[in-house]
Amino acid sequence: MKYLITGATGDVGARVVRQLMTRNIRPRILVRNAEKAHALFRQAAEIYVGDLRDLATTRSAIKGVHTLFLVNVGPEIPQRDEVAAIIAREEGVRRIVKLSSLDVEQGLAIGARHEKGEAAIRASGVAFTFVRPTGFMTNLLAWAHSIKTEGVVRSSTGDGGRPFIHSDDIAAVSVAAMLDEAYTDRVLSITGPKSLSFADATQIIGHAIRNTLLYQTISDQEAAERYSRFSGSPEETEAHVSLWRAIREGRLAATTNGVEQILGRMPISLEQWSRENAHYFQS
Repeated sequence: MKYLITGATGDVGARVVRQLMTRNIRPRILVRNAEKAHALFRQAAEIYVGDLRDLATTRSAIKGVHTLFLVNVGPEIPQRDEVAAIIAREEGVRRIVKLSSLDVEQGLAIGARHEKGEAAIRASGVAFTFVRPTGFMTNLLAWAHSIKTEGVVRSSTGDGGRPFIHSDDIAAVSVAAMLDEAYTDRVLSITGPKSLSFADATQIIGHAIRNTLLYQTISDQEAAERYSRFSGSPEETEAHVSLWRAIREGRLAATTNGVEQILGRMPISLEQWSRENAHYFQS
């Protein structure tokens, strides 16, 4: 069977590729940067250069594929998912495993994009599996600058919790979904082991780097002003502020036992992730 991985040089995609490689599977990957892909995987992956926005390169990469692992980000998720699904159907792909988001269940702006993408895949008639993780632990790397320079984390999430998940767990569940037909036409909702407030997460990172960190609660307005300095658009800023508001309101705190059921072990803790990534937070 041939497996195609999109987003293969990204956080989860690269882990999926490596986990397939450990199973003696040589996956096909669709990437924009061939040099980066070669540096990461050498000859262990079949590299196609292109972009999901380009119909010709997408079709070329999908041709002959049994299972497509689909990663899309940004405002164009629905359109790119739809195009990939249509081409997959036309080229006889048997199943699409989509990296979605648990935020679909709350109808948040970011989740709404994935919800539309999921709907397009369902409409294509291709068998699917939707992997819906909660917030990635790697997103906490956005705190690195303020921790290194000020020893402070600022957030509008208040005391609300989020069961952050390790990218290794997301990748492992995705690989399980790709290799096991039992997950066909299923939604896999996965979280970390427990819900943590951003203050809890700050303390855990502080412990890992042996430094006392300060957590400060800020308003939605200040959060929007801070994020807008780096955001590509007002829509992206509002999407993130809405997400943080939902966390503050306790809407995203629920945990699932998905990782344990699928992988037969507990999810990786934020404490372990913080030890692995302590160097990013140290001057």
